[in-house]
Amino acid sequence: MRLDASQHMRMEQRMKLAPRMIQSMEILQLPLMALEERIEQELAANPVLEKKESDYDVPDTTAVAGIPQEAVTPPESAATDPTKPDVSDREIEQYLKDQSDWSSMNTGTRSRGGGERDAKMDAMANTAARGVSLQEELQTQWDLIETEPKTHRAGYILIDWVSDDGYLREPLEKIAADLPPELTIKDLQDALPVMQSRLEPVGICACNVQQCLLLQIDAWERDKGDDLTVPRALVQTYLHDLEMNRLPQIAKKTGFTMEQINQGREFLKHLNARPGTLLGDSRVPRVSPDAIVERDDETGEYSARLTDEHSPRLYINEIYKRMAKNKTVDGKTREFIANNIRNARWLIESIEQRRNTLLRVLKVVVEAQKEFLDHGPQFMRPLPMIGVADQLGIHVGTVSRAVAEKYIQSPRGIFPLRMFFTGGTENADGEAMSWDAIKAKLGEIILVEDKGNPLSDDEIVDKLKEQGIDLARRTVAKYRKIAGIPPARRRKTF
Repeated sequence: MRLDASQHMRMEQRMKLAPRMIQSMEILQLPLMALEERIEQELAANPVLEKKESDYDVPDTTAVAGIPQEAVTPPESAATDPTKPDVSDREIEQYLKDQSDWSSMNTGTRSRGGGERDAKMDAMANTAARGVSLQEELQTQWDLIETEPKTHRAGYILIDWVSDDGYLREPLEKIAADLPPELTIKDLQDALPVMQSRLEPVGICACNVQQCLLLQIDAWERDKGDDLTVPRALVQTYLHDLEMNRLPQIAKKTGFTMEQINQGREFLKHLNARPGTLLGDSRVPRVSPDAIVERDDETGEYSARLTDEHSPRLYINEIYKRMAKNKTVDGKTREFIANNIRNARWLIESIEQRRNTLLRVLKVVVEAQKEFLDHGPQFMRPLPMIGVADQLGIHVGTVSRAVAEKYIQSPRGIFPLRMFFTGGTENADGEAMSWDAIKAKLGEIILVEDKGNPLSDDEIVDKLKEQGIDLARRTVAKYRKIAGIPPARRRKTF
């Protein structure tokens, strides 16, 4: 085998995105809260970038950062003589010193002129603390339970294996493989029943759904003395039959009446099959809409506006602009300032481009989905992204980034913006219908069906045909599953 090195020349064309283009795409994709965080990061990193909190807070270029007007605006003689600097060296040095002193101040007490506290620092101070996790909640309870030292230590190890919904699904043999030398699998076996009987909520640390429900039934009988023979039998032996709605078979095997079985099933609905959700930090993530769609009561038309009116507006510090042009300033300093000015301009332009693109996309969405806003999900219309891109004269990837992780607030609620972009089909009248509208009609048909004799998928197909919607049975079954609707035999009531 021969190994050698050689040189070759070839010509080729490659598409390479400029940093400015990459930044523009990143800014476009950010939702409002992430954009505000990005702005704060840029403000901290770029010394030439400044912000005004509102449209009324207009930067005064005649007295930038406390420098008197004569330091920023040169006298007439200096303005007409190009050999004289715009700002004196002494004034520049003093300004940079002031900026350095400002940055070294305690950020916890940083304030603007007049003693006003920094809004960013106040916001950080008022941010909610991290919630207590499930494991921390269980460890706090376990601290108060008296057991043998080894059993107590084994309990802490088991707590680390509890899932977010409260189950201990891993077999003890697997957990025992990583135990410290002084503990054995028997210590785990001793700790587990104590945890299941003493920790709250009842059912925590169960190994499966059946055990979780039985633990809650045991506690109910112990605390209230009710006879739960039927619910216990349903969970202990016929849980799968109950899930498949085979109530007549259960009645035949157990001798229970249908009334007893239905009562037992209703009781089980009050138990919690996911006890871990009652502990820990289970707060719903906050959704901040990027736009608000409003209806004009007089005309009936809808309009969209962005919710960034309270976001800071950015501008470039005037003193740094003048320093970048000042020949008496050190060359490296002027190069550093020039680079930061360029980066600041790119950021400001990217944010403005994001606003314009998002507003253009929103206008198309509002016009296309007016019937949805008026009447509800059944009137959602197909709106493919490529069609919107062609209409606006932009790339489909730009539309995709513009709607990514964005939410809009409308008279019908808050929705992900991407939800309005969907495919669809035509009904018998040739009208376009989105898949979401078809799923809404399917749900409406099932809602009014006879629960004692629910509709099969084939019968749902026929019902949709009566409304001019021709779908295959497998399509109906697919969307029924997506909507979480069980098949006919499981929807039947006895």
